[in-house]
Amino acid sequence: MSFSENVFNLDCAACVSAITQELRRHLSATFRRKGYVVAVSGGIDSSVTLALCAKAVGPERVLALQMPERHSAEETLFLSGRVAETFGVRTVHEDISDTLSAVGFYKRYDDAVRTVVPEYGENWKSKIVLPSVTDKPGYSLFSLVAQSPTGEMVKKRLGLDAYLSILAATNFKQRIRKMFEYYHADRNNYATTGTPNRLEYDQGFFVKLGDGSGDIKPIAHLYKTQVYMLARHLGVPEDIVKRPPTTDTYSLAQGQDEFYFALPYDKLDLCLYGKNHGISPETVAPVAGLTAEQVELAYKDIDSKRNSTRYLHLPPVLLESVEGVG
Repeated sequence: MSFSENVFNLDCAACVSAITQELRRHLSATFRRKGYVVAVSGGIDSSVTLALCAKAVGPERVLALQMPERHSAEETLFLSGRVAETFGVRTVHEDISDTLSAVGFYKRYDDAVRTVVPEYGENWKSKIVLPSVTDKPGYSLFSLVAQSPTGEMVKKRLGLDAYLSILAATNFKQRIRKMFEYYHADRNNYATTGTPNRLEYDQGFFVKLGDGSGDIKPIAHLYKTQVYMLARHLGVPEDIVKRPPTTDTYSLAQGQDEFYFALPYDKLDLCLYGKNHGISPETVAPVAGLTAEQVELAYKDIDSKRNSTRYLHLPPVLLESVEGVG
């Protein structure tokens, strides 16, 4: 088949019409709720989700929930407020730092980091990173990058125990945010939203019972490239559209491509599309600006992440069916 960047071309007006129709239908027929809560981070996905909900049911029936914490980027609160103002949606600000402190997140995280960087302490910053999937074949290992208060950078390879402890601690953030999201949904008789795009949903870039939860996920079928197209069509502020995708999870600035995907989203979108449609690496390579060998590595990484994150997609297991439920 013919393959180019045009595979992501979207009739934005038709796409918005279809999504908003489904948002209205499920709100009344499936959820029987009055509106939607959207957790907004100032990122592209939550901004588009907010815009779609506001267009579907009216801004007066949408709540934008801002939930920064001690490690959040400085611009998070400003940008999330800006997108809510753009679409006329009211906001609620819940700083989750105290809640995270109460469950011991900051101590648990720092203790885990100190197993790798013993001198890590107050006013240090850190993140975990993954090498590009195209750098070399084989199993990719995470590293910790830490910055001292004087600006000195330290990079250490993460062992499995340290990696799992850091990940388990940071997952508190997404689960606590979802807890507040359901609180405000219940308080207003609203439904909750999940904001993953297709790349994130497919590859398991979410926390189970955290940002992986939600009554409806309006953009999970759209490649991230298409989400950016919708953002411009819907009028999402340009400073959000131009902002590089971030995790906004660690105290050091971190792009999604250095933490999880290990490729920029535009290249990985093309690889994912090629993988999904049985297109050879040799055909995808020149369009993605990669070599055929690099695309083959990306294909293998897609399969690996699908296998390793299958658990995240699984619903609770019932040992026997329960009649009359569902």
